[in-house]
Amino acid sequence: MILETERLYLRKLEQLDFNALCKILQDEEVMYAYEGAFCDEEVQEWLDRQLARYQKWGFGLWAVVLKETGEMIGQCGLTMQPWKDKEVLEIGYLFQREHWHKGYAIEAAKACKQYAFEALQAREVCSIIRDTNIPSQNVALKNGMIKADSWIKHYRGVDMPHDRYVVQRPASSLK
Repeated sequence: MILETERLYLRKLEQLDFNALCKILQDEEVMYAYEGAFCDEEVQEWLDRQLARYQKWGFGLWAVVLKETGEMIGQCGLTMQPWKDKEVLEIGYLFQREHWHKGYAIEAAKACKQYAFEALQAREVCSIIRDTNIPSQNVALKNGMIKADSWIKHYRGVDMPHDRYVVQRPASSLK
């Protein structure tokens, strides 16, 4: 286990999570900001990318598991993402549609922010969100982030405007 919150725990994804990951990444409604659901091969590539991130950085998107049932209901974590001419530390989150609007995303995202500041000693963390993804923007705002800048990302043959929401570590915790 990497992180624990009141209702959730976050742990590394593993190959056994493939089917649970499919419930997220193969849902058209969940994946609207990505221009559609993934096929099995794309889900495996996504999973492989997380495993590689754990090796390279020691973090990535983690499985979000509901304590009450032991079910993996989403993923949330930290990744290094390209933004304009640099790489930035990002909090990302995706949840099964049946678990939307229950506060799980913000609960997990806040834990990831704390982990970034305390365990990684990051000075800043962000969430990069498609400009049409209002629910994810609301999670970023509830996580203390403010909209900092915008950029067009090219993904799956589409130009997608994205906004970067940023929060800095409080000066009192800088070492």
